[in-house]
Amino acid sequence: MRNLPVIAALTVLTALVGCAPADRAAGTNTSGLYPAQSDGTRINPAGTAATRALDRAAGTDVSGAYPSQRDGTPGNPPGTAVSRTYDRAAGTNTSGTRGY
Repeated sequence: MRNLPVIAALTVLTALVGCAPADRAAGTNTSGLYPAQSDGTRINPAGTAATRALDRAAGTDVSGAYPSQRDGTPGNPPGTAVSRTYDRAAGTNTSGTRGY
């Protein structure tokens, strides 16, 4: 029972060291040993490569890397293009852009 804290510490250390090669290969920081590769840094912007690609293609900010493309900004008003078109045609405000 006295060795339980030592065993727990060794288990955590083993898990962290085991993640280090994966972090090096993937450019992540799961182990905590590569803080420069943390999500949201200059080297590794917010989100994943897949979500950033989606954002670039769709003009969204799912990844968090493109705040200028967020819903409600001048470049991307609230709602979707479909809901804004519906609002114009039906005289409604489902998108939230019409202000009434």
